[in-house]
Order: sequence, then C-alpha cells, then structure tokens
Amino acid sequence: MSFAKWVGGALGWSFGGPIGAIIGLAVGSLIDGATEGGGFLLGDGNKQQRGAGQNSSSFRRQTHKRLQTLSGDFEVSLLILASVVIKADGKQEQSELDFVRKQFVSMYGKDRSNQAFKLFKNISKQNIPTRKVCLQIRQMMDHASRLQLLHFLFGIARADGMVTDDEVSQIYMISGYLGISPRDYESIKAMFYNSSDNAYKILEITKEATDGDVKKAYRKMAKKYHPDKVIHLGEEHQKGAEEKFRQVQNAYEQLQKERVF
Repeated sequence: MSFAKWVGGALGWSFGGPIGAIIGLAVGSLIDGATEGGGFLLGDGNKQQRGAGQNSSSFRRQTHKRLQTLSGDFEVSLLILASVVIKADGKQEQSELDFVRKQFVSMYGKDRSNQAFKLFKNISKQNIPTRKVCLQIRQMMDHASRLQLLHFLFGIARADGMVTDDEVSQIYMISGYLGISPRDYESIKAMFYNSSDNAYKILEITKEATDGDVKKAYRKMAKKYHPDKVIHLGEEHQKGAEEKFRQVQNAYEQLQKERVF
C-alpha cells in the first residue's frame, strides 16, 4: 500500500475539518518520497474507522455527534498540539523533541514513531489555528482521551526540566478550548510539580477535606483516570493512562500516611 493510500485508510474523523487541512499539507510534502510497503504512520489502519477522506462539508454534518476516537485520530491530535506547546516559548528545545520521540517509541515502536516524526516536522512548520483544532477535538473526542492529551502535553513542557510560564499559559488555553474543567486541569498539572498540596490537587480536594472526603475523592479519581477509559485507543495509549492512575494511587497513599487512616 502506498503512503498516501495508507494515510487515507488510517484516519477517522480527524481527516476532516481543520485537522484534516493541517495533515493534508504535512502529508503532501512527504508523498513524493514515500515508498510502496512503507511502515505505519498513524493508527492501526482499521478500515472500520469512520470518515476517512471525508471533505469539510461532510465533517460539518458530523460534528453534532461524537464518533469513537481510535488510535489514528488521537495520534494526529497529539502531534498537532505537541507542536503548539513546543513552540509556546518561541523556540524548540531538543530535550522536548527528544521527549516526544521517546514517548512515541514507547507507545508505537521505533519504525512507526520515526514515520510519525516525519509528519511532526512538517506540522511544526505550519501556523496552527489552535482554537479551531481544539474545538474539533472537543466535538469529536471523548473526555477521557482529552485528559490523556493534556497529560502528554505537560510531559512535553517539563521535558527540559522546567515548565515556562508561556508553556503553562498555552496548555491552560488548550485545556479550556478542549472543554477540560479547571479542576481536571489542576489535577493533571499537579502530577508534574512538587508542592505540599499536590496530593490534594491530584484528588481534586482541599486540605480542609475530611478523611471521608479523601476516600470518596480517591474512588472518584481512580474511576476517572482508570486505563480502561481509553481502551478504545489501543494498548499503546493505555500505558500512558496507567501513569495517571498511579499518580492518583500515590496521592491517596501519601494522604493515608500523613493523616494515619
């Protein structure tokens, strides 16, 4: 299968709307150099994904209902938003690029991540309409998958050892566009910082919470961040969800020790 045909078969709802336009431009410069039988670029090529190759009018007709987000849709959304965050402070640090590559290798394997990075480089050259991209993701992607996107973006920002104000502002703006609540935003953000109240923020409670409130919050957050929430994205993305789940468990165990219950 040719590179172009493969991309057409691997994407679902993300092949329409503003994301589709960005991917189209990025892919256009890669097609000439693609060879027959090349490795995977995006997703798993599942032919049941809906909307592959759809035009913009078709996309507009579908935005009133949320289609299931599969691996290819999540991956292109992640690539685009990662490029936005990396450029937030006006420069691209090699450590941030290395983090993205490392995460992709761990999720998709070396060959597929190398192909994804070819696309990522061309996406990074574009002027991304962040709000429009995020609104498309918000309309079409389930809440658990959007939380996973946010977690990955904070990981990128911290890859160089320091999260700048520009990066935090950019991620906060993205989270708002994605329809992520301030509490969820602060919960995920706290997973990347060290402070005395991080455990409380991760569980979305305050220090005034009772022991009963802590236990209730833990059950709620464990359910929200459970890896099975993103099982539809494939095993590779469940690994990332497991990290959030562990953070919730660690926060609860920390408060158990501090409060002795």
